[in-house]
Amino acid sequence: MATTSSTATTTYLRRYTDLPALLHLLTEQKLTLLDPKTWDDKNDAFFISLYKEKKKLKTVLGLCFSQTSETYHHWRVFSNGPAGVCIVFDRNALLTAMKKVHGLSTGSMNYMTLADAKKKVIRIKELPFLKRNGFKPEKEFRAIFESATDDLPALSVDIPLACIRSVSLSPWMHSSLSPSTVAAIRSINGCAKLKVSRSTLISNEQWKTIGKAAT
Repeated sequence: MATTSSTATTTYLRRYTDLPALLHLLTEQKLTLLDPKTWDDKNDAFFISLYKEKKKLKTVLGLCFSQTSETYHHWRVFSNGPAGVCIVFDRNALLTAMKKVHGLSTGSMNYMTLADAKKKVIRIKELPFLKRNGFKPEKEFRAIFESATDDLPALSVDIPLACIRSVSLSPWMHSSLSPSTVAAIRSINGCAKLKVSRSTLISNEQWKTIGKAAT
């Protein structure tokens, strides 16, 4: 049974990824947790490896979400390029699905400065949900799967399509390509009414109009 290590702060969770991962999710109705050793933040990956070692686990897998509105940082770091996507999940529906998986826990990240961390006794159970303060703007929410008996390279979690509120395509996708991409996504079984649109974060006509109106 999954546990949540902190109180919900939003009604949604965003997952920044790419088109192949989105198509897999929509077609198979599964989210995949992977080995954190490939994560860009090596401090973070090291803490996960320590957690695995200290608890004598055979498997620790992770999946990350954001608890804030779309930002340039999230797109550029986690979904860079024209094939990037942002999947917006209904938080309660997603967590309900995850609670069915034995060994899977979820929670918001705790961000600390190096100075504050030196003053604190860090518990082993905190390691998967602890990050340096410089990452705080990401407002990350994390799912962690652990097993002391099974050695797994990945774990697929059943996720009903009803968990998905909407999908945003990369703001770097050329506008001429987005209609056919939207159509392809909606052609997947059960996705005909899925809200899909191209992000206008880096080029928005309404925002430009506000500038034109300046006096």
